[in-house]
Amino acid sequence: QVQLVESGGGLVQAGGSLRLSCAASGRGFSNYDMRWFRQAPGKEREFVAVINSSGGITSYADSVKGRFTISRDNAKNTVYLQMNSLNPEDTAVYYCNIKTYWGQGTQVTVSS
Repeated sequence: QVQLVESGGGLVQAGGSLRLSCAASGRGFSNYDMRWFRQAPGKEREFVAVINSSGGITSYADSVKGRFTISRDNAKNTVYLQMNSLNPEDTAVYYCNIKTYWGQGTQVTVSS
């Protein structure tokens, strides 16, 4: 059983930055890819970023490429999402994901 707890969301002005964290409990964190997704009001959940088990390979949605950075600390069982140059279109609940497990989400609101 894996539990994921996201944190770091909040209200920020356009152009600002936030850093999300996702702490995982349970075994095997370092063996699996980790992903961030987001879901805006009235929209389906969409992929944001993925990082492989060692942290050496990452991939991003086109909408966040160059602005967001995913990273992980396997010693702390934690994955991060550094979000820069935020715009109102980034407003959403952000979720982390490992295998079939999901966190409860953290709200990010970007004001114009």
